[in-house]
Amino acid sequence: MTDLQRSAEVLSVGTELLLGDILNTNAQFLAQELAQLGIPHYYQTVVGDNVLRIQKAVAIACERSRLLIFTGGLGPTPDDLTTETLADFFGVPLVERPEVLEDIAQKYARRGRQMTPSNRKQAFLPQDAMILPNPTGSAPGMIWQPRSGLTILTFPGVPSEMKEMWRQTAVPYLISQGWGQGMIHSRILRFWGIAESALAEKVSPYLNMENPTVAPYAGNGEVRLRVSAKAATEAEAEALIAPVEQELKAIAGTDYFGVDDDTLASVVGKQLKAKGHTLAVAESCTGGGLGHLITTVAGSSTYFRGGVISYDNLVKVSLLGVRSADLERYGAVSEVVACQMALGVRQRLGASWGISITGIAGPDGGTDEKPVGLVYIGIANPQGQVECFQYQFGSFRGRDFTRWLSACTALDLLRRKLL
Repeated sequence: MTDLQRSAEVLSVGTELLLGDILNTNAQFLAQELAQLGIPHYYQTVVGDNVLRIQKAVAIACERSRLLIFTGGLGPTPDDLTTETLADFFGVPLVERPEVLEDIAQKYARRGRQMTPSNRKQAFLPQDAMILPNPTGSAPGMIWQPRSGLTILTFPGVPSEMKEMWRQTAVPYLISQGWGQGMIHSRILRFWGIAESALAEKVSPYLNMENPTVAPYAGNGEVRLRVSAKAATEAEAEALIAPVEQELKAIAGTDYFGVDDDTLASVVGKQLKAKGHTLAVAESCTGGGLGHLITTVAGSSTYFRGGVISYDNLVKVSLLGVRSADLERYGAVSEVVACQMALGVRQRLGASWGISITGIAGPDGGTDEKPVGLVYIGIANPQGQVECFQYQFGSFRGRDFTRWLSACTALDLLRRKLL
């Protein structure tokens, strides 16, 4: 089969998706799974709970894809329209499946609840459609071939239910039908401290490769390179990726910090553990954000001593040993104060390293001399020496982004020191 004959399309049904009330994680999951199976996937569609618009989306999808995967719209309420709309579009009657109705009733009984009359709707599927069992929820899906060369899979919108149904039933079915021919495996390389455009320029010769492919993308201050290879097995794909991965790391140097699920916090944690070092933090403008990032890593208690949120100058003086005279002369947002905060928290908490952050996150509080987005980060090392780094993160992305950049940049500075 050609790629067009084997291509899949994900259709997510639900007005709540269009309104932004719910993040469409189902489409992301399915995209990753299709890549793992080596099934070409060129389009995704999101459509609201409207019969005519769903049918129009189906008509378009049928012209360009041979595997249509629906999520959402299988519930018992009137706005759950996926099953009946598909049956109507292909001119096939709905038939009640007694085994589905009994399964729904038993699930409600086990939970000590009474099945409502509206749930009966979920027992109706198009004639000749196979049931795609839902082990946990009330809404089953279906596997249906309404016409030659077209396969439809439907799933509920609840992510946990959809994922279990996909792994238990859909994947084995697709493989048995010859859909899973080869696979695409990807590695995500992660970078901090370099702009996407600058990294892309450095690695430009690799961006035109065919197998593996290399693609840059960025978000929240981090830049990533996705290296993807198509092969018969994961091991073969890994073999294609490995040499390219090593070359890209070498080109990026210390701007590279991790791979796949690594985070700045997890990488710094591994470095601290390897050296037998500990860390303490003193935060002002980030208000505990740095400590939060550090403690999202399981096992961080082995190297993280704790932190002081010194939002008020009195706390800086009484808990961190910052000199009142320096606060009055230079202000809380200054190199002098950042250095004293880092040294103070390292000493008071008995840590190898101390990190401090003080800045103006905005939206107010800036001046011509100290504008919104100005941040100082102090790093005190095990020898008691301290360095301070000044950043101007600006105000165009808002207060939360400035705080996020500050915390991540502090981790990155420590990472580079620990290399």
